[in-house]
Amino acid sequence: MKQLIVEGQHELTGEIKISGAKNSVVALIPAAILSDEEVTLYNVPNISDTKSLLDIINLLGGQVVYQNEMLKIDTKNIKNKVIPEELSKKLRASYYFMGALLGKFHYAEIYFPGGCNIGSRPIDFHIKGFKKLGAEVIIDKDKYIIKADKLKGAHIFLDFASVGATINIMLAAVKAEGTTYISNAAKEPEIVNVATLLNNMGAKIIGAGTSEIKIEGVSKLGTAVVDVIPDRIEAGTYLIIGALVGKDLKISGIIEEHVDALLSKLKEMGVKMYVDSNSIIISRPTKYKAINVKTLVFPGFVTDLGQPMSVLLTQAEGTSIFEETIYENRMGHVPYLQQMGANIKVNGQTAIITGPTELTAKEVTATDLRAGAAMIIAGLIAKGTTTINEIEHILRGYENIVEKLSAVGAQITINEQ
Repeated sequence: MKQLIVEGQHELTGEIKISGAKNSVVALIPAAILSDEEVTLYNVPNISDTKSLLDIINLLGGQVVYQNEMLKIDTKNIKNKVIPEELSKKLRASYYFMGALLGKFHYAEIYFPGGCNIGSRPIDFHIKGFKKLGAEVIIDKDKYIIKADKLKGAHIFLDFASVGATINIMLAAVKAEGTTYISNAAKEPEIVNVATLLNNMGAKIIGAGTSEIKIEGVSKLGTAVVDVIPDRIEAGTYLIIGALVGKDLKISGIIEEHVDALLSKLKEMGVKMYVDSNSIIISRPTKYKAINVKTLVFPGFVTDLGQPMSVLLTQAEGTSIFEETIYENRMGHVPYLQQMGANIKVNGQTAIITGPTELTAKEVTATDLRAGAAMIIAGLIAKGTTTINEIEHILRGYENIVEKLSAVGAQITINEQ
């Protein structure tokens, strides 16, 4: 079992470069199998989710070359196979192989996906979309079987603007006969990134990044190249860290509009920032103003930064309110913050946070990926040395987090037990 050991109250200065987006690459890799040739991705993060998806590509017969943030996937010999539980359960995003395999072979067989325990996160919207395209969906114990004689374009309205459903329906629809319309589509930047790859292959997708996406089916998809966009969640995590312990800490490789909601909240709190074309220099202020944060779909405040942000709110003067509206289990980190000295009261999906409070180091657990990031942030500001258990969650989504933080002055190490 691996642990993270974090010694608190060190000032961080220097530069942190943002890696490629986890939430993009986990969809781009499955999307690659829709091609009949070779797909090249640049700026690919070296995280465990990447490796888990490449294990599935290898199972299907794809040829993979991955080095220096460049990933080549040769799909010429891809075969349709059952994706077993030991691979599917490693991450939530394994479900993108449903749409990709359905689109390519009109058949997908995959065991239930895994991922963080942050709520039920049903895939009803995905299944509804597949059915609209003409597929039959069978649930056989803990396995999905999705099949179609042929896929036909349809008008699909999403009851909720789900990122996963929007991408999965795009994957299934790009080679369907006719035209597919997705209404109330999610608008997140990762969707645009996936649509760009598919269009580079030869797909005809219009409107990605808006609430209305039009997909004209094509018969063949070929070779393509795309850059993975910078990880806005990683960027936001380091910006929050900079707001707490930074002194002219530079976060580079950022697309500013992807983190606008966070920047607005940091400014509201009184955090000092200098925003350049693709970087932000951030420093800790003398005091923070209490604010309210409510997670929303893009371009609102992203749910994946709610838990890290709640740590920052413990240092604000007065009472802040953090409200989670996307997932029902985003408060797993709160009991550990309370043990460290935070004054937090939870009412359903709302946390009432009164500060400022001094945090004291404790032994804590990363209950999920973003809760783990919150625990690192808490450890960086706490008095003493914090031990974080179950850090595999963290390593799923943050490339070289120990090395990046150490390089700017943090005292953080991995303890192998």
